[in-house]
Amino acid sequence: MNLNQITIPSLDVEKASRFYKTLGLQLIVEALPRYVRFECPDGNATFSIHKVNTLPKGQGITIYFEDDNLDTLVNTLQQKGIIFTSLPEDKSWLWREAHLNDIDGNHIILFKAGENRKNPPWRIN
Repeated sequence: MNLNQITIPSLDVEKASRFYKTLGLQLIVEALPRYVRFECPDGNATFSIHKVNTLPKGQGITIYFEDDNLDTLVNTLQQKGIIFTSLPEDKSWLWREAHLNDIDGNHIILFKAGENRKNPPWRIN
């Protein structure tokens, strides 16, 4: 089994689409105003957004995007007007992370984990 795609809700799919294009995702399906789908620039995963009238309540969704050049990516996105809630920082779980929110309040973590993403020293065999 392999994860194909994640779909998130949005009140305004067109605005959300512009935001994720700015992050670097590549639009492959456009059915505005109700749906869009993207390819991630690396790997085979896809990411889609669908129109809702009300956003889910509570903690919500956290989306992780990995990039080997995290600090450069964050600097580039800041120059494009993307606002971060926390800048790249090394974490105790051996990942480097930067945090931001999309236009619907979905939590996004841009990170670099390398080998530790799937094989941390505490991995269960």
